[in-house]
Amino acid sequence: MFFASDNTGPIHPKVMDALVRANEGYASPYGTDDVMGAVTKRVREVFEAPNAAVHLVATGTAANSLLLATMMPPWATAFCTDVAHIHEDECNAPEFYSGGGKLSLVRSEGGKMTPEDLRARIEMEGNRGVHGPSRGPVSITQVTEKGSVYALDELRALTSVAQGFGLPVHLDGARFTNALVALNCSPAEMTWKAGVDAVSFGGTKNGLMAVEAAILFNPEKSLEFEVRRKRGAHLFSKHRYLSAQMLAYLTDDLWLDMARAANAKGVRLRDALVAAGGVLAAPAEANMIFASWPRAAHRRLKDAGAAYNIMDGQDPMVGPDDTPILSRLVTNWATTDADIDAFIAVLKG
Repeated sequence: MFFASDNTGPIHPKVMDALVRANEGYASPYGTDDVMGAVTKRVREVFEAPNAAVHLVATGTAANSLLLATMMPPWATAFCTDVAHIHEDECNAPEFYSGGGKLSLVRSEGGKMTPEDLRARIEMEGNRGVHGPSRGPVSITQVTEKGSVYALDELRALTSVAQGFGLPVHLDGARFTNALVALNCSPAEMTWKAGVDAVSFGGTKNGLMAVEAAILFNPEKSLEFEVRRKRGAHLFSKHRYLSAQMLAYLTDDLWLDMARAANAKGVRLRDALVAAGGVLAAPAEANMIFASWPRAAHRRLKDAGAAYNIMDGQDPMVGPDDTPILSRLVTNWATTDADIDAFIAVLKG
């Protein structure tokens, strides 16, 4: 009963096999390995972007922070939701890597911001001259931090606002592929065709060991990203082990298969939770679910060893049995029906 996060799940065996093969012999360092050339070619094919710059890092925080730093000067502010990972979970890394830039928060509902709220927040900045921050990039998370997914028209509406102010758009795609299969669209449709300039293309949460692709659809920014990556200590010497993971990911649709499996289990768990009396706090449209149910059932689940995140209070297990307690559950490619069935059985008591 492991639903704490998709990044707690195992690495896919095909990825492990690719790492074993990459470990044979010698390879050029720092991203000059032959496999990285194949990765760049494959990413460009997948995204229908023949000129895109493709760079690998080991963490999502590095991808987000280095891309945003590349897209903004240190006196600018990036716009994101009030629950964005770059705001709540990256220890000010975007501010650090941008050399002093800041984040301006946009009100969210169910993890999403609206074009109207984004426009209003942008209009609040950039009108104080040297006394305030300049307007910088808009950062959108897909899947959102609350488990919802922006439809393509919602994405285009947000990027249209950004473009109206001459601002670039970054997509935090830690769960990019989960959103992609939920929408049944192409990577191009969810990125540059929708007005996105750069994307953090996640793999770690979807069956890889530790690799994310930072993709810039404007290759003119490529050298700056490379310099920032090296200066920020995120250029791997033995880069071939990053390359091997990403190439295995994009071979024979493994990345899509794993996301489809994770999403299917997410839907199954979501529906079972609702049938058992759970109340959804936000639309669960991919593989992440926010739901509440009575404290007594949480006690049973924790006693049974269930792994998931309780979101309410410092000591949520203390109090009346019937008080609803909010939790977060995430499925991954390796989640089983048996895990879900066991969890629901304990929840029902």
